[in-house]
Amino acid sequence: MNRGPNWGELPALVLTNLYQHLSYHDRLQVSSVCWHWRSVLFQPRFFKDIHFDVARENNKKNSFLLQSLAHIVSEAKISFDSCNLYDVELATEIMYKLSKSSCLVSLSLRPKYATLVTPGRFYSEEEWNYIYKLFVEPIKVLLGRQNPPLKELDLGCSEILSLHAADFLSSCSRPQLLKQLGFASVKQDPSHYALSSIESTLFEKCNALQYLSLDYDIMCDDFLQTLQLLPLKRLVVHVHGLDEEHPGVSEGAWASFRAKNPQAELHLTLVCAYEAVDMLHSHILRPSMPLSHLKVLFCERINCDALEYLSRYYKETLKSMIWVDSMRIQEYRNIMEMVLRTEQDPLVMMAWRCKKLEEIVIHGYVLDPHNLVGISRLRGKDLKVLEVSRIDLSMPSVMINPFIEEISTQLGQNWVPLDAKTLPPALGFYPVSDDVRDQYILRYIRNGVAA
Repeated sequence: MNRGPNWGELPALVLTNLYQHLSYHDRLQVSSVCWHWRSVLFQPRFFKDIHFDVARENNKKNSFLLQSLAHIVSEAKISFDSCNLYDVELATEIMYKLSKSSCLVSLSLRPKYATLVTPGRFYSEEEWNYIYKLFVEPIKVLLGRQNPPLKELDLGCSEILSLHAADFLSSCSRPQLLKQLGFASVKQDPSHYALSSIESTLFEKCNALQYLSLDYDIMCDDFLQTLQLLPLKRLVVHVHGLDEEHPGVSEGAWASFRAKNPQAELHLTLVCAYEAVDMLHSHILRPSMPLSHLKVLFCERINCDALEYLSRYYKETLKSMIWVDSMRIQEYRNIMEMVLRTEQDPLVMMAWRCKKLEEIVIHGYVLDPHNLVGISRLRGKDLKVLEVSRIDLSMPSVMINPFIEEISTQLGQNWVPLDAKTLPPALGFYPVSDDVRDQYILRYIRNGVAA
């Protein structure tokens, strides 16, 4: 009697070839046939990255991922509640195990808040030792490996970890292979924080670096002169406070950087920069900056001079302009007084002059619907995103509707302003905690990085 084929004994090579023709979902379904088929699934070619979402309820899942995949994936992302000491320590356990991986070349941390809780006081020696042992040491182990070398490191905008940036670079065994470094931060207290220090010479050997994020406090002419020697495609700079002794970056330094790196884009982000926002056009922006993306997040005022500056000097580079504040009730009167109405609306001028502009986001300020129509006509379908939450309330809704229809027609998509139901909680009328605001900031910044 002839027996049929024993599908459970198919050679691993045959199964591997079969899996290569399936989608990720179908591959998982097929691998559930039996233990043998399942075992063939766990190969580096089928699992490039892994995401650990650290929480008590995910302990079993994370244990399985560590056991089955941590040794074969090349990219790892760790999300964790950075205000929960238990989750912080779980995250560091995962990092220590990943540091022993023979395949990992990319590590991305994703703390859910700007604050990283520790047993000690902020900036205390106890906190410093705790952070060093739990986070810095395993990252240095990864960076110190020769084979394979770590090529991508993102600290997830963690303030306390960014202070160790120099440590991380110094411990890198093969800096010439680094492609991405995320050292920029979001400060717990933007008006009072420790200044990090990174010698520009640490970047001299990073001759493959394409993406770099850091804080403006580090920037100066000499530092930018070193960066211009690197093949940067994107330079992300976060501005918080603006120290009186900060030398700034000159127009000449930016002109030289742009000449040496014509392909580089500058993403400039102001985060709760309550004082720096007023000096944005006079002390930070320079005509030769290759500025492509500007984000101004929760700085509590708008700077129309800076908006005008954008339209004058970044006609060939600007792609995105985002200015976000909340509309809390206690600030409502001030917001109403800051309606963007001038003889030449800077947003309209930006839409007219900036040839590559594809995104405008304004929250916390009342906008004139006539000017929004003008913006939509000038940019048309090239404007992929036009997001606002307040249109002049002096006009009845029946008069607003024709403006909305016209904007939708010009953009080639259904368009409406965000309202109380669709507005994120961090941007609403009611006071929210710093944690809610920080979560919004971190998501927004990370989305921008990924985009």
